[in-house]
Amino acid sequence: MTNESAAASPLEGQKRGRVIAMDKAELDDFLTNERTVRMATVNKHGQPHVTALWFVWDGEAMWVNSVVKSRRWADFEQRPDVSALVDAGHDYSELQGAELIGQVEIVADDVDTEPIGRMFSEKYRGGEPFVQDKWHKWIRVVPTKVVSWDFRKLPDAKKKPGH
Repeated sequence: MTNESAAASPLEGQKRGRVIAMDKAELDDFLTNERTVRMATVNKHGQPHVTALWFVWDGEAMWVNSVVKSRRWADFEQRPDVSALVDAGHDYSELQGAELIGQVEIVADDVDTEPIGRMFSEKYRGGEPFVQDKWHKWIRVVPTKVVSWDFRKLPDAKKKPGH
C-alpha cells in the first residue's frame, strides 16, 4: 500500500498534503471508527456506480458484506477495480477522510470470516452474533494506494469560515 502523502509521491511538492496526511495509526483509528464507506465501481460499459456501505477495517484491508444479486456485485465480478471513500466532518477545520484504491477480492466460502463477522457485529449490531445469509458474501479490498487527509492538522484551519 502506498500513501499519497509519503515522500516521493505526487504530493511531494505540496507541503500541505504531507501536513494533513494521516499516519498509519491515525488511518487505522479513523477507518476502524467511521461507519460508512462510499464504494465506486465501474461496469463493463465504463459506467460508474457509487454505493454507501457498512465496512470493517482489519488494519490492512476493508471488508464489506455485500448483496450478491446487485449491480455492485456484477461490477465486482466484471471489473474488480474500486475506489472506496470514507470521510467525516462538517466544518472546514474538522474535515477528515481517506480514499482507498485497489481491487475487490471476492472471499471464498471456505475462508474463515468469523473474526470479521464479530468485528462487523460489534461495530453495527451491538455485539449480536453475526449470521451469514445466502444473499450476502464478503468482499475484501487490500488498498494499493491510499490518500488521506485530516484538516484538523492545519494550523489555520479554524480561521477559515464556511468552507
